[in-house]
Order: sequence, then structure tokens, then C-alpha cells
Amino acid sequence: MQKQKGVSLSGFMLWSIVVIFALLFGFRVGPAYFEYYAIVQQFKAIVDSPEARSWTKRDIEGAFVRRATMENIRAIGPGDLQITKDGDRLVLSAEYSVRLPVFGNLSACMDFYPSSGK
Repeated sequence: MQKQKGVSLSGFMLWSIVVIFALLFGFRVGPAYFEYYAIVQQFKAIVDSPEARSWTKRDIEGAFVRRATMENIRAIGPGDLQITKDGDRLVLSAEYSVRLPVFGNLSACMDFYPSSGK
């Protein structure tokens, strides 16, 4: 006698529900991570520009505002930038939190610390 192989209907339904909830959570949280990576990319682009070494704080903030407008970055503004030097290298960083409602009274709170340093 051969043993049956495959997934039962109840097992399929259970795993389908788990996968759907995981995807919905990922769709809700994903944009916050995409924005974080866009911020890091813009920080590195500003720091790597050759003329950035002679810029003032206002020039750096202006460059960030222009780049943030193009990339539709809304999580931080120019006032949130922390500008420091590591030796002769300019380092841009920031810190911000994102709170996203998942469903009902359950929210996901994420803290991000983008930086142009390593």
C-alpha cells in the first residue's frame, strides 16, 4: 500500500493565512526601510562629492533638501542632520523613529540611525 503525499486542505489554509499576514506586515513596514536606505544613499552621495569639504553647514543642509525632494524623503529634514568630521572626512548622520499602525491598536515602532560613515 502506498502512502499518500501532499498537503491537506486544512494545512494549506493554515499556511496560506500565515503567509498572507507576513506579506501584509512586510508591505506595511517595507516603505520605512526603503526610505531609510534612500537616506543613507543620499548621505553618502553628499559626502562623496568633491566640493563638500569646503561647504558650510547651510550648504550641506541645502544639498540634502534638494536631494530629499528628488527622492521624496519625508522622515527627516535639514534640521535633523548631525554633521561631524572623522579625521578629514565629513560624516552625516541622523536619528528618527517611525510608528506605523499595523491593525487595531497594534503599532510597529522602528528606530533608524542612518549615517554616511561605516
